[in-house]
Amino acid sequence: MSNLELHQYLSQLPEAALQEFIEWCMLEQSTAAGLEFKPDQTKLNNLSPVDYSKQLVDQFMKVRPDPIRAGLVAVIAGKQADKHELTGLAAVVDFVSLYVKYLIPKDGSNAEEADAILTKATQYQYEQLVEIAKKHNVTL
Repeated sequence: MSNLELHQYLSQLPEAALQEFIEWCMLEQSTAAGLEFKPDQTKLNNLSPVDYSKQLVDQFMKVRPDPIRAGLVAVIAGKQADKHELTGLAAVVDFVSLYVKYLIPKDGSNAEEADAILTKATQYQYEQLVEIAKKHNVTL
């Protein structure tokens, strides 16, 4: 699974691709984790790409169907993202992709089921990242 660790690819992508991937994680993949995220578009209008991403992440992180679980997952994702030592938008994308991925196995009743769900979520993220990278003329 090491080739599916997304953090190793994020610094290769332009900001537009990173923004597209982070939006996909928050708007599409998060539904698998049971999150109903509908961003407030009035707060997103006319923002620069960096400010847009920050505002979108800020809104996203306030959606917590189970605050205790979401808080624990945020800590785990944050510690793992810190180890990857990315900077800027790539670091934010790394954290959000980990956060969403780790929220997904809510239905895993044992370690093997949870691992299988995480593996599937990671594969899905990787495939989406490759597609977005291709659109931006980057080969991963």
